[in-house]
Amino acid sequence: MNSCAWQLTDDLAEFLDEAGDFLRSRPALHTVQLTVTEALRTRGPHVYGTGSPRFGVLHGAGGLIRATLLHTPPRPLQLTPLDPPDAAALADHLADAGHRVPGVRAERETAAAFAAAWHRRTGGSVEQFESQRLYRLAELTPPDSTPPGRARVADAADRELLARWYVEFAADTGGQGGQDPGRWADARLAHGGATLWETPEGTPVSLAGNLPESAGQIRVAPVYTPAALRGHGYAGAVTAEVSRRAARTGAEVLLFTDLANPVSNRLYQRLGYRGVADFTGWAFAAPGA
Repeated sequence: MNSCAWQLTDDLAEFLDEAGDFLRSRPALHTVQLTVTEALRTRGPHVYGTGSPRFGVLHGAGGLIRATLLHTPPRPLQLTPLDPPDAAALADHLADAGHRVPGVRAERETAAAFAAAWHRRTGGSVEQFESQRLYRLAELTPPDSTPPGRARVADAADRELLARWYVEFAADTGGQGGQDPGRWADARLAHGGATLWETPEGTPVSLAGNLPESAGQIRVAPVYTPAALRGHGYAGAVTAEVSRRAARTGAEVLLFTDLANPVSNRLYQRLGYRGVADFTGWAFAAPGA
């Protein structure tokens, strides 16, 4: 790593050796960096795109780590919580180094501070495109009633369905998914990370996924029901089942939801999830773009 206040590296092992304890110290707030680095470690550096990932550490007094960054191009930069001066120092450092930053995702105040600093430093436009809430399961409250059918863990015969629903979910939430759909499905099947709700006739109607346990936390994602099948309680039933199984491991159970979707926010609160922090995403464009 270099000698500036923000130390950057392309070496995942070096980053985890340096920052692993810091990330594990607050697994809820650091859930994205924990799960993304685990995917990079186990599935290779290009699981999220062809660009080379970059990592960063900010040290404070006594060498203690104050913050970290992770960038998997072409996705936005991911930051742990920062105060505005540190966000501005990072924007200056990345701009001076010629590092292309398409956007940022972070806890709400951190993301806003970095977006403002990037605009001041580069003159490019910045625009918020996403607002999410991170929830933690307090005590699971199953739905009062469940629709006919059952939950089951997806198997190899469901691979094509999972890949298709991954693409549909990304389109539904305004994203591109970022991963090859087939590889995403294979990864979920490998660790039992996709659960389907199916009708009594055996037709899958909803999906709730979960990421592998990391640092004592399991994140539920994605939750998806095709538009024509919504309104029947399928998502609540399958999310409750995945949440129950995750909680039985003793892990902290987390999920993100779009604050622009009041239906999903009410659903997760009814199931026993409680808000932890709000996160936003900002997109950047070069001056004159």
